[in-house]
Amino acid sequence: MEERLAHLLEEVEPHTVFQIGPVQITSSIVNMWAAMILLAVLLWLLTRRLSFMPRGAQTLLELLVEFIWGITDPLMGRHGRKFLPVIGTFFVFILFLNFAWFIPGVIPPTSDLSVTAGLAVTAIIAVQVVAIRELGFRRYVGRFFKPFPPMVIMNLIEQVVRPFSLALRLFGNLFGEELVVGAFAALIPLLVPVPIMLLGLIFGFIQAFVFTTLTATYIAEAVEEQH
Repeated sequence: MEERLAHLLEEVEPHTVFQIGPVQITSSIVNMWAAMILLAVLLWLLTRRLSFMPRGAQTLLELLVEFIWGITDPLMGRHGRKFLPVIGTFFVFILFLNFAWFIPGVIPPTSDLSVTAGLAVTAIIAVQVVAIRELGFRRYVGRFFKPFPPMVIMNLIEQVVRPFSLALRLFGNLFGEELVVGAFAALIPLLVPVPIMLLGLIFGFIQAFVFTTLTATYIAEAVEEQH
């Protein structure tokens, strides 16, 4: 059993696929780029024939839009719908990556800490860009000195800590889920892993939802003076 678990850890760990100079391109990066290309093609196919009266796949897309609005509206009202491209992209992309482990031989990129760290940093940078565009640079800087100037240090530390929290939460849950399913598959390879994999669908959705909701919350806090 120990040998099986050791082999499982080796399978889950990202490995170098090829190298460009000193830069190592790991399996997580390759899988993530493959997912990006596949998702881009899929969305293009689904959106190339939109009509005023939704039907078929367009109905599902509109339900997805309404779902994202269900996240933004309680936080920012209808004003928050303008941030749909940012918030919706994070949700769809992370959900797609989380479900990649249902493809035989593919390890979800979100079970790699470097990938979740990149997503988290990107989310926090996006929040700052949105805040600057909405508030203007002067008001954006001024909000770090509220409620009184000495709080600037604490406010800056909070911004630095946020990507760590996002990255570790997403990585920990997906990596743990992958290990649990893999361990059961190795020990009891037939029917037992099936309900766990179905539970993995739920966990994958929840983690994408949590990451997206936190990003939307950060945007709402950043632009709260605007509306």
